Amino acid sequence: MEVLKEFFSFQDSSIWQVTLGVVLLTAAAAVVGTFTFLKKQALTGDAVAHAVLPGVCLAFILSGTRNPLVLMAGALVTGWLSLIVMETITKRSKLKEDTAIALVLSVFFGIGILLLTYIQHNGNAAQSGLDSFLFGKAASLVGRDLWVFGIIGVLLTGLVTLFFKELKLIAFDEAYAISIGLPVKGINLLLTTLTVLAVVTGIQAVGVVLMAAVLITPAAAARYWTEDVGRMTAIAAVMGAFAGLTGAFISFTAPAMPTGPWIVVVISVIAIFSFMLAPRRGVVFRAWEQRRLQQTMMDENILKALFHLEESDNDPDAPRSVDELSGIRLFPVNRLRASLKRLHRQGWLQQRDGHWQFTVSGRERGRRMAKLHRLWEVYLSEYLKIAPDHVHDDAENIEHIITPELEARLEQLLKWPEVDPHDEKIPY
Repeated sequence: MEVLKEFFSFQDSSIWQVTLGVVLLTAAAAVVGTFTFLKKQALTGDAVAHAVLPGVCLAFILSGTRNPLVLMAGALVTGWLSLIVMETITKRSKLKEDTAIALVLSVFFGIGILLLTYIQHNGNAAQSGLDSFLFGKAASLVGRDLWVFGIIGVLLTGLVTLFFKELKLIAFDEAYAISIGLPVKGINLLLTTLTVLAVVTGIQAVGVVLMAAVLITPAAAARYWTEDVGRMTAIAAVMGAFAGLTGAFISFTAPAMPTGPWIVVVISVIAIFSFMLAPRRGVVFRAWEQRRLQQTMMDENILKALFHLEESDNDPDAPRSVDELSGIRLFPVNRLRASLKRLHRQGWLQQRDGHWQFTVSGRERGRRMAKLHRLWEVYLSEYLKIAPDHVHDDAENIEHIITPELEARLEQLLKWPEVDPHDEKIPY
């Protein structure tokens, strides 16, 4: 607790400079990365992140200083050049986009490592700390850097907010954007520029190797929590800012721990949590939904089987044994018993001396399942011209997802048929 109080008191100016700097960088990068992610250009961001290293090195060689504006200018040049090279390779050769990205990433990064090695051996004292651009060194942020990165972070966020509708449109339907007269090339150019600028801004804190994770991972995690692009962008920004704040705090409590890698670790943990536990899209929720759907299908198949038994002997009040149900349809015995108990708890079935029979609501549901099955068979036979002996399996699956609205539409379309293609009466 004392450590938290000391950290958030910001008595040391270097602490709040580093913390505010990484929070601004990670939040702004996440905002821009949202649209890079939606346009499926995640690997492009990774290639740009690696391609800025030779620009940083060349800017240092030519200027002889570590002025952040000069280094960022060099990074912008090679970052843009990498995009031009990727586009040229894709359009002018038979190589695919992923191959072009791999070539640009490896070649530019290799040149950057060569230039960095040259700088380290030429005796220029000003090169000290230049290698921090590989993995980042947030602790090296000073007041001047904070002003530069803060202005750029606000600029990135402001431009995304200003052109939000246009960026959202080209991310989902570029062809429609062209048809309504939007300057798609200009908007794509803007997004590309913002991506390069976000990468260039963040490399001092996170490094070229890890920058793509800060750009893309918050957006990927946020996508699991919402379907609205505006909320997704806001959630990604909050996740990025939280990762930046947490990474700075860990570095404060353990000075030997670098900030950049810890930012990536934190945002990766958030992403894994989102992938696993987010509602509707998380792995756990989807597994639970799939299990629930399988149980529902099993329950409805049992109710339909009971209705078929009633039809066959015309005895609606006769209790049915497990063996009778297994005889009409091949149910796994363990799942059948579990489903019967579940139907009993839910009020669809009642039990009598180890046998099972409908409740009033259960009979109505079983009747409806038989009706939907036979209506769909009629539809497949009459409208899709499928042979009667080929319609059963499809109807077995579709009957469980037909809504009351679709049911009414089928009845109207088929003019309330009396029998299905197998001459079985359709119960209305």
